[in-house]
Amino acid sequence: MSDVEAVLDPQQIAAAAAKKGTAKANLPVSRTLVLGFLAGAFIALGYLLAIRVTSGLPESWGSLPNLITASVFPLGLVLVLLAGGELLTGNMMSVSIARLTGGVNTRALLKNMLLVTVGNFAGAVFVAFCFSHALGLLTEGIYLARLTEMARHKLADGFARAFLSGIGCNWLVGLAVWLAYGSASFSGKVLGIWFPTMAFVAIGFQHVVANMFLLPAAVFEGVVGWGETFANFVPVWLGNFTGGALFVACAYWFAYLRDS
Repeated sequence: MSDVEAVLDPQQIAAAAAKKGTAKANLPVSRTLVLGFLAGAFIALGYLLAIRVTSGLPESWGSLPNLITASVFPLGLVLVLLAGGELLTGNMMSVSIARLTGGVNTRALLKNMLLVTVGNFAGAVFVAFCFSHALGLLTEGIYLARLTEMARHKLADGFARAFLSGIGCNWLVGLAVWLAYGSASFSGKVLGIWFPTMAFVAIGFQHVVANMFLLPAAVFEGVVGWGETFANFVPVWLGNFTGGALFVACAYWFAYLRDS
């Protein structure tokens, strides 16, 4: 395949995203749950890596630890899109544009959102309990201090701030998935994924699946409680859906697919 054939233009990406979304919504329940579990675990592993490599860095480095965190976190989304997985935030974009083009109905969209949320949560909590807690990777010293700092920072946002932060996050994550659909090569997909994902982490936006790892990991160490954890999930989930569905799916459907 030539370089020209390997890259889709925006209108072609819109059509490809709608096709992807239709296929995702029509997956069997068992396959959706398994792939959702894997995606949640992949995002959690990316976050675990980010915490491990940035723990203990001196305060004099300023925002550099955040940049390092942002640079390694995209591993999770790379694994989801290249190895295979059903990630809630990506589906909020792709299944939504499939709904707008008539590829799926509203019931199928809502069912997919529910199943992938459950699968992602299970995968993220599995990594949080088995690796962060039981294996002891985030249970003491500089690692626990970094986990505590990050978890409390996420919970400091009220409902409105968490909702707006969720919009910003999935505007960028939705674009990362969008760009990945535009390339046929692994290298092109990785580049498309990496920079928007790195941007949302460096800015500090909230990603509900990432929080499904971070906050339960903090719960297992007694740092935060389940009540405030689930209270965070609600506005971030809604904000992520708004960012992916409205600012990516609806915008590009209106620009490229509405007339067809």
